[in-house]
Amino acid sequence: MHLIKYGHACVRLEADNRVLVIDPGTFSEAEALDGVDEVLVTHEHPDHLDIAKLVAASQRNSAFRVYLPSAAIESTPELGSAAVAVDAGQRFTAAGFAVDVVGGAHAEIYDGLPGCANVGFVVDGTVYHPGDSLFVPPSPVATLLVPAAAPWLKLSEALDFVRAVRPKRAFPIHDATLNELGQEYVDGWLDFKGGTEYTRIPVGESVTIR
Repeated sequence: MHLIKYGHACVRLEADNRVLVIDPGTFSEAEALDGVDEVLVTHEHPDHLDIAKLVAASQRNSAFRVYLPSAAIESTPELGSAAVAVDAGQRFTAAGFAVDVVGGAHAEIYDGLPGCANVGFVVDGTVYHPGDSLFVPPSPVATLLVPAAAPWLKLSEALDFVRAVRPKRAFPIHDATLNELGQEYVDGWLDFKGGTEYTRIPVGESVTIR
């Protein structure tokens, strides 16, 4: 499987002519959706869900589908029949990949806010994208996409998250607000010797996961 990093929280997975994109938001590049039929969206916030990009893709392709939390369907009427509701506990197939839905709630920013649904996706039992949450999945995963910077996140919480999940490898996401110095600072902390290989993937580049 090839994992390609696009801006912020967006990644593209490719394997055996299968292509799946997760969280193409307003901070990610439009080319992430090239040739894609199915997309996973963790929650309704625009940095994870760019309605304009997804509507344009659905207009080009009648088979285009976007899987997102059922609570987010009402806020995305523009997607029409392209939107497919999913909830924690479900398992389904998207673009030929097996997808397990976990979690259910967005991490709290302040005083109960934002209070919206957020699901995480475990793809083929090996890659975990948590969206805006630090939910620890019930089963082990080899690859963790770890949020690096957010108004709802402390760096110590990201470190604890990696230790709780205990993946073989971790790659940072949710990092568009970090400049180069901030990225280096976060990377220095996350690259601790705890049995997890930590690597930053430059935007537009990929790694191979075996």
